[in-house]
Amino acid sequence: MYTLVTILIVAVCVFLTLIVLVQNSKGGGLAANFSASNQIMGVRKTADFLEKATWTLAGSLVFLCIMAAFIPRASNESSRRGSILDTHVEQTVDPASSPIFPSSSSPAVPTTEPESQTE
Repeated sequence: MYTLVTILIVAVCVFLTLIVLVQNSKGGGLAANFSASNQIMGVRKTADFLEKATWTLAGSLVFLCIMAAFIPRASNESSRRGSILDTHVEQTVDPASSPIFPSSSSPAVPTTEPESQTE
């Protein structure tokens, strides 16, 4: 199911990109090249259709993305274990159970002053 929703999201993105590129913008856009479609439906009806198609595809993209967030992925071995971060959190050592080391205020090797040699 997750794969199907992902494929639908990609398809909607491709169609949305094409619809936006075809729309007549202030600079003319790619819609100027499609004069035959303007003759069939009229300029205003084509713009209305493209605007409605844009909003419909944008809404369906939002819906599919929200739906994909709530659909569980395929149950393979890696998804049952959880994320890598969760695994590392579970494997961490409790600081209270770690060994206590001596503080660094005392030197590791005792220093003794050399004996003075008197002759």
